[in-house]
Amino acid sequence: MAKLQYAGTGRRKSSVARVRLIPGKGEVTINKKPIDDYFGMEILKKEVRRPFAIAGAEGKYDVVATVKGGGFTGQAGALRHGISRALCVADRETFRPPLKAAGFLTRDPRMKERKKYGLKKARRASQFSKR
Repeated sequence: MAKLQYAGTGRRKSSVARVRLIPGKGEVTINKKPIDDYFGMEILKKEVRRPFAIAGAEGKYDVVATVKGGGFTGQAGALRHGISRALCVADRETFRPPLKAAGFLTRDPRMKERKKYGLKKARRASQFSKR
């Protein structure tokens, strides 16, 4: 018999997280590592677990996720987005309103701006000199 699981995809900056929620004890596994081994900073671990706290679903689901691209902060944001989406798939009527009010279901549109020709970076021009 197949296990009951809920899927969600989260994105932030250049990070993409594929998240699966499986009914369980609340263990979080990212790229086959426990969350404590994957993220060093406590604030990032809290950020990943925040959707459960807001939806009132702590300890009900195990998280199995794969994350690619970006840095640690972007990956934590992508995980938060993916977990929120998967929770909505699990129980839309209960979990969606608090997650929507917290802004966890909205994809953060801020991306790195491309470098323009004639400039050193996206907006940084070379220093101006009158003479």
